[in-house]
Amino acid sequence: MSRASIHLVRHGEVFNPDGVLYGRLPEFHLSDLGQEMARRVAAYFQEQQNSGAKLVQVVASPLTRAQETAAPIAAALGLEIVTDERILEAENRFEGLSGVKSRLRNPKYWPLLRNPIKPSWGEPYAAQVQRVMAAVEDARIRALELGGEDSEAVLVSHQLPIWVTRLAAEGRRLWHDPRNRECTLTSVTTLDFDGGQLTGVRYAEPSADLLPGAANIPGA
Repeated sequence: MSRASIHLVRHGEVFNPDGVLYGRLPEFHLSDLGQEMARRVAAYFQEQQNSGAKLVQVVASPLTRAQETAAPIAAALGLEIVTDERILEAENRFEGLSGVKSRLRNPKYWPLLRNPIKPSWGEPYAAQVQRVMAAVEDARIRALELGGEDSEAVLVSHQLPIWVTRLAAEGRRLWHDPRNRECTLTSVTTLDFDGGQLTGVRYAEPSADLLPGAANIPGA
């Protein structure tokens, strides 16, 4: 069997003074704090590499905030960024709106809330898991091709796709309270594999000390 690890990294804080649910909208850049978070997670992986970890690939969502988070990671590891649309943010019909919580009191939005299990306001949770796990599997195979046994890849994505993928990996239900997601800014959710078999899930927060006071509006 061939062991490999795939690290799912959420992007850093976004400059978003108007509190827009930015979803897949272009040109939402990291804030100054977000850039510091990106440097922090890059140092986290560089330390692992210096300790012998075989980090052989960096993959990122095409969205600006993910690319800007991936850039210092790739530079620290001496790698190029591979872009993969399968780890893109989830679709959301509230995209582009600010003050989403207050808007939910408006009856015109209530039809979007008819099925929170799916969810009815955006891309089904199961569809997100399917596309992210397909990207994870390709990254696992490619990591083994590049580095052999115990190779690792970093995939920079977004909170909701990462979280529902973790829920699926742990055999939990996909519908959830967004306030209870354990997927903070630049957190690292690691999926460990032996061959094609998932053997474990790990979680780390390299930017934990930077989180108090950070804006944390979900993209979806």
